[in-house]
Amino acid sequence: MRQVARIFIMLAAVCLSACEQSHNEVEVNFIEINQGRVKGHFIPQLEVVSFKGIPYAQAPVGDRRWQAPLPATKWRGVLNADDFAHKCMQNPLFSDMQFRASGMSEDCLFLNIWAPQERTEQKFPVLVYFYGGGFIAGDGSENRYDGADMASNGILTVTVNYRLGVFGFMAHPQLSSESAYAGSGNYGLLDQQAALIWVAQNIAAFGGDPKRITIAGESAGSISASAQTLSAKSIPHIHGVIGESGSIMGRFVSSLAQSESQGLALAEAVLEGEDLSIAALRALPADELLKRATQAGYQQLLPTIDGKFLTDTPQKLFETKKFADVPVLAGVNSQEGSYQQLFGEEEVTQENYLLALQKLYPDNFRKIAALYSGESTEELKRAAQDLMSDRFISESTWKWINAATTYGSADSYYYLYDHIRPAMKSIYNRGQRQEISDMGAVHSAEIEYVLGNLDTNPIYEWEKEDFEVSTMAQQYFINFIKSGNPNGEHLLPWPKFNTQQQLVIKLEPFITDLKKVEERYLGLSGL
Repeated sequence: MRQVARIFIMLAAVCLSACEQSHNEVEVNFIEINQGRVKGHFIPQLEVVSFKGIPYAQAPVGDRRWQAPLPATKWRGVLNADDFAHKCMQNPLFSDMQFRASGMSEDCLFLNIWAPQERTEQKFPVLVYFYGGGFIAGDGSENRYDGADMASNGILTVTVNYRLGVFGFMAHPQLSSESAYAGSGNYGLLDQQAALIWVAQNIAAFGGDPKRITIAGESAGSISASAQTLSAKSIPHIHGVIGESGSIMGRFVSSLAQSESQGLALAEAVLEGEDLSIAALRALPADELLKRATQAGYQQLLPTIDGKFLTDTPQKLFETKKFADVPVLAGVNSQEGSYQQLFGEEEVTQENYLLALQKLYPDNFRKIAALYSGESTEELKRAAQDLMSDRFISESTWKWINAATTYGSADSYYYLYDHIRPAMKSIYNRGQRQEISDMGAVHSAEIEYVLGNLDTNPIYEWEKEDFEVSTMAQQYFINFIKSGNPNGEHLLPWPKFNTQQQLVIKLEPFITDLKKVEERYLGLSGL
C-alpha cells in the first residue's frame, strides 16, 4: 500500500509540475494589446516566445496605395501569430535572401516579435530591426534576421516589413497635391515609423521596455535607421541606433522636385494609355504595376525630402540639432565594393587605374589618385576597392556618425568588419562552387554574425572560427543595446569614435587609427 501511495504522490507531483509549466506557457503565449488578443509560439530550446505576422497598420491597398499608413484595426477573438505574413511586393534579388513569408502581397504591413519566455519585473530592452535590400527587396521573415537568439540573450527583438520600390518610394505631383503637407514619397519610411510607434505603445505587454528601444538595420535598413533619427515623430521613441553599412547622408536621398519628376516619368512609362493619373496607377493590380515599373527601369527609388518625414536635408537637420541625440554604433565592411567595379575587364595597372579614375572624376582624378594611391598590383586593387566601397556606402556611413558626434552629446562607436565569410554551398549557387575573395568582408556579410544567426542560415559552409567571431561580435551588439555601450568583460575595449579610432572586427580583433580613413572621406566628399 505504501508503494502504491508513493506512485500516486509521484504522479500527482509530475501532473502538478506539468500543469504549472503549461499555465506559465499560456500566460506568456497569450498577450493582450491595443488591437486584441495575440497567441504566440513557444520555442522551448531557447525559452523564447515568437509572435509572427502581427499587423501594425492597415493594408495599403486600393485608395490607400501611396498614402501614409493608418493604425491597424482591432480584431475579434485571438490572432494566432504562429506564422510569418506576406512579404511586400518585390522581385527576386539575391540568392542568400531566404524568405519564410507566406507569400507576397501589397497587404504586407506586419511585424514579428521574439520575446524571452521568462518575465521579470524589470522590462527587457528592445531591438527594432529594419531589413536591407536596396529599398527594392527584403522581408522580416529572412533567416538572417531571426530574433530568437537575441531574445534568448534578454533582448526583445522586432523585425518590420515596409513597402518597397514603386510602392514604397514613388513621389508624384498629384500625390503631393493630395497630401496635407504638399509632399509625397517615403511611404516605406513612414511604414517603419508607424511600426516604431506601434512598438512604443504595445511592447510592454510582451515584456519590453518602451523607454529602451534601439533601432537598427543593414544597408537600406541602416539608411532607414539613420533617417528615422531625423524624423520628428520617430525621435521620441529612439534610445539608441545601430547602423550596419549605410546612411541617409549623401546620395541616398533626393529633393522633392527630383522625385516628383521621376514619378511623372515612371507614370508615362508604366501607363500605356492617355490617362496618366494616379487613379490609373492605383487601378493597376500590384503584380502588374511591379512588372511594368521593373521593365521600364524604375525598380529602385530613393527616399525624398518630402516635408513630412524629412523636413530638410540630413546635414541641415544635424546642424540645427533636429535629430535623436542617442548612442550610435555604426560601421562598414572591408569589401563593400570591389576593384573589378573600377577596372572591369582591364588589367590592373597604373595606367589603367588613372584612365578609370579619369572617367569617374574628369577634373579631379589626380586628387583621387593621391587619396587612393597604389603602386603594385595588389596596392592598386586595394586602392580601387577602397574607392568603390567608399563611393557605394562607406563614406555615407562615416558622415552619419561624424555628424551625430559633432552635433550631439551621446557616445558613438565605429567599426570595420573584416571577417571573410565562408563559401556558399553549391546547391544555393546554381550548383557551382563559389570563389571567395581574400580581400575582405563583402557587403551584408556581418548580419548573421552580429545577430547570432549562423545556425538559422544553412546557405554557407560555417566553420568553428565563424562561430567564434559571431559570439564576440554579437556580444558587443548585445551590450550596446542593453546599455548604450558595447564594452564588457572578456572583450577588447572599444574606444569611442571621438578618439578617432575604430574597432576592427575579425577573429583577432584590434583597434586602428581613423585619421587616414577620415582624410580619404573628407577628400572624397569635397569632390
